[in-house]
Amino acid sequence: MILLLLSSVLILSVLAGWGEVIENFFGSLTGSVSGSILSGILGLSLIWTVLAFFIPINIYIEIPVLIGGIFFFFRKKLYQKIHQFSKKDTILIGGISLIILYSSSFYPYILDHFGYYIPTIKWLTEYGLIKGISNLDLTLGQMSVWHIFQAGFSGFSDPFLRINAILLIVYTIYIFERKSWVQLCFIPVLLLFSQSPSPDLPVITLSLIILNEIMAGNKNISLLFAYAVFVFSIKPTMMWLPLLVFFCSVFIFKPNYKSLVLGTGILIVFFIKNIWTFGYPVFPVAIGDFGFTWKPNPEVLKISSQYAIQKTYDMQYSYEEIQKFSFYDAVRNWFTLEGIKSKINLIFILSLVIFSVFAFIKKKKIISLICISLLIKSILVLAFSAQYRFFLDVFFVIAFILFIHFSKKKSLAFFSVSSVLVIGVLSFPNFIRQYIPSFRPGNFMAGLKKEQLYQPSTYHYNQFETFKTGNLKFNVSKDYPFNFDTPIPAISASYIFDDAKAGIFPQYIDEKNIKKGLIWKKLTPQEKTEAENVINNIKSTDK
Repeated sequence: MILLLLSSVLILSVLAGWGEVIENFFGSLTGSVSGSILSGILGLSLIWTVLAFFIPINIYIEIPVLIGGIFFFFRKKLYQKIHQFSKKDTILIGGISLIILYSSSFYPYILDHFGYYIPTIKWLTEYGLIKGISNLDLTLGQMSVWHIFQAGFSGFSDPFLRINAILLIVYTIYIFERKSWVQLCFIPVLLLFSQSPSPDLPVITLSLIILNEIMAGNKNISLLFAYAVFVFSIKPTMMWLPLLVFFCSVFIFKPNYKSLVLGTGILIVFFIKNIWTFGYPVFPVAIGDFGFTWKPNPEVLKISSQYAIQKTYDMQYSYEEIQKFSFYDAVRNWFTLEGIKSKINLIFILSLVIFSVFAFIKKKKIISLICISLLIKSILVLAFSAQYRFFLDVFFVIAFILFIHFSKKKSLAFFSVSSVLVIGVLSFPNFIRQYIPSFRPGNFMAGLKKEQLYQPSTYHYNQFETFKTGNLKFNVSKDYPFNFDTPIPAISASYIFDDAKAGIFPQYIDEKNIKKGLIWKKLTPQEKTEAENVINNIKSTDK
């Protein structure tokens, strides 16, 4: 926790310094301290994304950025802006920040941290963006902009990968600047995402900031659209946000398509990044086939699509069973899943109904546009893969609009009580395991360790085996499904099985130069034997 505090002070200063520089070119979203930091996040994320096509985002990139950011921070005397807050608010911000840092010091427990976040960041820091990386491990094809941003600070200033905690502190500062008190009520829930560089936290916080700016009458469509597209580039299930800003520019503000140029540029970079790593413009959807040779094998994509459909039903039905569902069966079974997810699904639909009725009664154009945007997003998610993690943001948006005038006193009281509960769950997870056993992440919470008061808790496993098939020499975590600290190139065992089922295997385009990328190819008889030996070895180890 102490190291996190030092890390936060350093990174916030660097972001504010670079943010001031970036605002000289593009302007400021809020004209405040939090606005400068957000500009720094946006600017560095985009710069590092472009650089990642050519070079790794490692400590050699990080150190000059840190030095430059600190230089601009002191040159522009940004530390003086801290005095804009009253003494009472300064104490409250400090107290909430300490709660955030304490919560983020626990062991990571989100499974994607081990199977997706860390492997992605390892590739970015060692090689940058690799063409066709999804052929090695389909999950790596996402390469979220948020993980590129995290990679940029992972060498020296944030080696524990707690960038989400820093963003939560920025979010807190914004709340006090804008006096949007209801958003304090959201922080306790977001504390659950602060131990990992989960994309869910930035897309929720940034979308609420943009939404609040729109509700407050901010007419800077250029920056609002740019940030909205940036949020979409972090997680494409947030497509409702750029849609909303676009609708506002057309139906509320005077249409000026020049104001969409910056956001459109970000969108183009996002598409190019995905095509480079995945072969298609939007991961994981195989739409927009330009015939690139490094796109994933169709059979692997089919297996992934089937898995996504099974995840809709929390893996409680086989794909074959789901295919036989009538429309009535599909809806009924989704609402009657065993465990907590059926309750979340029900609350989700009820929330949409309540919000739609609210929008109809209010008859305010902005609320109607928010409702339409959320409905479009919800329909697409329900059609693709109706997992609660894809519509989690909808709950926050609806709660924000319905309770936008919540008072500071009530919000602080709610924050205090909820934070105690969340910290209690993180510290003593046996409680949630006992009373909500279907909340699976609770099974991976490790509880309080005294060492985390100095530095955040992290796991180390580093047990793996090395194999070779064709020209690809790769590592597989031993007796564990994820490769979070396995040296790269590493493949998850599940993807090896999928590749073998499809009769293919990933190969380097140029064995002597990994940066040239990966493709898939049909196995020769010799390579098929090699792949079978790998699978047999993995299966015997698992036993």
